[in-house]
Amino acid sequence: MKYLDEYRDREAAEKYINLVKKMVTRQWTIMEICGGQTHAIVKYGLNHLLPYEVNFVHGPGCPVCVTPQELIDKAIAIAEQPDVIFTSFGDMMRVPGTHKDLLMAKSEGADVRMVYSPLDALKLARGHPGKEVVFFAVGFETTAPANAMAVYQASKTGVKNFSILSSHVLVPPAMETILSSPENRVQGFLAAGHVCTVVGYEEYYSLAERYKVPIVVTGFEPLDILQGTYMVLKQLEEGRYEVENQYARVVQSQGNIPSQNIIKKVFRVTDRNWRGVGGIPKSGLELRSEYEAHDANKKFEVNIGEAENSPECIAGEILRGVKKPIDCPVFGTKCTPEHPVGAPMVSSEGACAAYYHYGNYRQRSLQSGTPGQKELQTEKNLGTNQ
Repeated sequence: MKYLDEYRDREAAEKYINLVKKMVTRQWTIMEICGGQTHAIVKYGLNHLLPYEVNFVHGPGCPVCVTPQELIDKAIAIAEQPDVIFTSFGDMMRVPGTHKDLLMAKSEGADVRMVYSPLDALKLARGHPGKEVVFFAVGFETTAPANAMAVYQASKTGVKNFSILSSHVLVPPAMETILSSPENRVQGFLAAGHVCTVVGYEEYYSLAERYKVPIVVTGFEPLDILQGTYMVLKQLEEGRYEVENQYARVVQSQGNIPSQNIIKKVFRVTDRNWRGVGGIPKSGLELRSEYEAHDANKKFEVNIGEAENSPECIAGEILRGVKKPIDCPVFGTKCTPEHPVGAPMVSSEGACAAYYHYGNYRQRSLQSGTPGQKELQTEKNLGTNQ
């Protein structure tokens, strides 16, 4: 296929849906890792077009959502320092910290700016030598090469007033944490295609073998997801647990070697706390010691106090695939994209935002006080999956 609309072709989609209907013999629970896939599933109604036996749960595939609240608080505290220009992608601007978000800090006088690239922030640093320019480096392996290159360029060219606040996280350790949890119900994965574009998928072989789960690297268009789901279900029905690549037009098994090299040159692997999930060993990236002059964590000493997460928000359970957005007592009422209680409602890749914008669940809950019957029945039958 050559054109985008071919990946949204109705007849081709119906063929995959019918293949799945003929093949499945029992209920299976599949987790898509990337929030972009979550949005596609809900936007195009794939969770309703596929038969009842196919149950999607949504993983920690949104780096904005899993950025710990204490780091949001630290970002705000840094932004409020004198002579600081704090830069970030737009996604992070309205993620709630303990007392405020970055946009609120901006409204109170902090110099907070949205940029489209870390190189934009580096350009700001060159143009404002009397200011400290900080970039909020949030993302999976996908955005790490660009952030690493910005730090490398700053170091190489002697731009000393540029630093990053790193919140990079790594996907495979999070998958293993989910699989090893006693509350796990995931039986197969749609792996994030864009992450694998950078790092490949060779690391997934040991996960599939150790936990007996099929893992299919999958793209983001409706046909990508339908084909990836079919490939996972075929393995499950046949009793196989292998790593397969649906996204072969983009992803190679070894990934992008130059991107991996710049990541390794600038970053090192570290333990990382994930919002709603907890601490995961060797699941993050921090700057190597030779680049610590550009590490905002070390450059700024700020007192942020104790982070306080909302007791009403069940984002952690949603990110671990234990519950869905419709299970949250404040979904669509107290928690909306305009007034988010948790990060998954405000992020452009958050599961709660996807359900709110595309799933029509808010309207259903207002009309009947309950979610759809398929979702309710799915929840009741989850115990038969394991």
